[in-house]
Amino acid sequence: MRSALDHRVRYLQIAFNHDLNTALRILPSVPRSERILIEAGTPFIKREGMRGVQAMRRLWGGTLIADMKVADGAQAEIEMARNAGADGLTALGDSPTETLDLFIETCRSLDMISMVDLLGVDDPLQVVRTLSSPPDVMVLHRGRDEESSQGKLIEYRHVNRIRSKFDVSISAAGGVDLKEARSAIFNGANIVVVNLVRPGDPWRGISTTDDIHAIASTFLETIE
Repeated sequence: MRSALDHRVRYLQIAFNHDLNTALRILPSVPRSERILIEAGTPFIKREGMRGVQAMRRLWGGTLIADMKVADGAQAEIEMARNAGADGLTALGDSPTETLDLFIETCRSLDMISMVDLLGVDDPLQVVRTLSSPPDVMVLHRGRDEESSQGKLIEYRHVNRIRSKFDVSISAAGGVDLKEARSAIFNGANIVVVNLVRPGDPWRGISTTDDIHAIASTFLETIE
């Protein structure tokens, strides 16, 4: 489903990072929209495995992303995600160039969305310049552990640098609420990644106790 993403379209990506029970309860409440991507987050995958991704696939007919953060063994992990029903997955931007090239090539051959996560990468443009071809999506990511650091921001200054050289989608992730979503779109990103958070979680996002349908609809209107 790589063709399902268009860098001229603005998408909301909702990340499920808790357990399968939470996903099963909340997914039916998410609006059915081609502009909403559902993510099986890294903590979710570590907890529930590919069976969890399969369960999400049964409930969600739209685009499903597996946040695998591939760092090595790209082909096997892509096939694993594809067999579980994912339409795309992530790789870490600081992985070896050989891994990233194989990741992008294999995703393209299997018609999957390739996302390169730039968590901890100082110069995203340098990463993509070393690749044989760019991925479908470059993810500007402020990590969970960075959210509490004062002054630690999503590096939107890289958006125009990347877009001036490569025809890719730009995703903004990490502590995204409505205010940050507006900022992401204003600065040129076209995908905003919002975490589902439980009461007591120290991160920003959509609360699992909120009216998920209403909040997701508000995000879609905000980034229109």
